[in-house]
Amino acid sequence: MNRFVLWALALVLMFASAAYQRRTGPSYPIRGELQTAAGARDFELPRSHVTTRGADIVVPAAEAAGTLFWRRYPLDEPYRAVALERAGDSLRAVLPPQPPAGKVEYFLELHGADTVRVPADRTAVLRYRGEVPVGALLPHVLLMFLSMLVALRAGLGAATGRDEPGLAWATLLGFTVGGMSFGPIVQKHAFGAYWTGVPFGWDLTDNKTLIMWLAWLLACLVPLLKPRLRRALVVAAAVLTIVVYLIPHSMQGSELDYEAEAATTQEDHR
Repeated sequence: MNRFVLWALALVLMFASAAYQRRTGPSYPIRGELQTAAGARDFELPRSHVTTRGADIVVPAAEAAGTLFWRRYPLDEPYRAVALERAGDSLRAVLPPQPPAGKVEYFLELHGADTVRVPADRTAVLRYRGEVPVGALLPHVLLMFLSMLVALRAGLGAATGRDEPGLAWATLLGFTVGGMSFGPIVQKHAFGAYWTGVPFGWDLTDNKTLIMWLAWLLACLVPLLKPRLRRALVVAAAVLTIVVYLIPHSMQGSELDYEAEAATTQEDHR
């Protein structure tokens, strides 16, 4: 199999994994369809928003009035009700901003001939994040995807008998800079902490990045005399990379402990 085919396969796998990860993650909007007097219309409920302003919740409703119910997540507190306001052929309300990593869960009730709940069978959970400078976010995202591409290419090459240690080292370098260097910077701006994985916590995004980085470090540094064993280690690291990228992004991510924050605030005011 020639190099062009290997790179093409790696590119297809990268885009497929990235699309799956994004669409299955907890920050991906909830999408659906509502029946209105004007016919079926699509709606989208956000599950991620910046801390600098409230989150607009807009649903199509040509005739109905409605109410937005929300509460801080995961607190077992009463829902607060906000009347939806008419905005053209839609209804709109605003969720109040929260601190970084703060979450709210919400749902809507639309009142027409019948009461319709949106979403129908669950609540939407929205997490707030701080603004991340482009100078930190852009290299993080680009390097993570480029590193994944090179990792897959290295794995495919090793699986077909190619011994290409340079690709393994390029993968390790990319994940070191993009994931282990720029990643904590992005995390700090977005959620207020550089690292919330092991040994400080169980943030899945941080932990899976760490595991993937360690796998490529092992593939590069373990001295294996036999090329076949060296290639097997690269293949294993590439397979682990695919597994990591198939885990939905932001799953079990940073979450503000409202009760601990309230206790700290009370202590500061004494």
